[in-house]
Amino acid sequence: MSNDLGKFNLDAEKAVLVVIDVQERLVPAMPEDVYLRLRNTVAMLVEVAGLLGLPVVTTEQYPKGIGHTVPELAAACNETVIEKVSFGCCGEASFLQALKNTGRTQVLITGMEAHVCVYQTVLGLLEDGYYVHLIRDAICSRNKTDYLAGVANAGQAGAVVTTAETVMFQMLQESTHEQFRAVSRLVKERG
Repeated sequence: MSNDLGKFNLDAEKAVLVVIDVQERLVPAMPEDVYLRLRNTVAMLVEVAGLLGLPVVTTEQYPKGIGHTVPELAAACNETVIEKVSFGCCGEASFLQALKNTGRTQVLITGMEAHVCVYQTVLGLLEDGYYVHLIRDAICSRNKTDYLAGVANAGQAGAVVTTAETVMFQMLQESTHEQFRAVSRLVKERG
């Protein structure tokens, strides 16, 4: 008997990083320590995406009302920015087109909030046939109950629930990778 482990595999040449709605006016609603951890983890993932050649797609939920991506991430997350009004990113045709344009099949999910925009995006991506990796230490919600529900439901729906460190080292595959030292340094700096 064998298990189909294909959805758990990650390849830097097949992956795209998605940063969902880490916006100025959402931040005050988040617990400060949780938000800072999320922001630092997303920043690390975006830097690793650059080192490994992953495209980064960023979304902003109704930026006229909620503001744009936080300044600490905005410059690094400006490759492809999609404005949306649907909670799930897949409800915005330009988001799906941006993903399709990357030619990637594995989607790494980060952002806010775990039980709303993140969760609905996970469902849409799974429905569209993508392999989805939900990075649990790079998402957050206003409260822990909603966060836990979003993570659990995404996992039950078929997303791989993982962590930033797992994702990064899985894409490196071995300690002889040319970016191993740079990624290891980022992990140590994050703490």
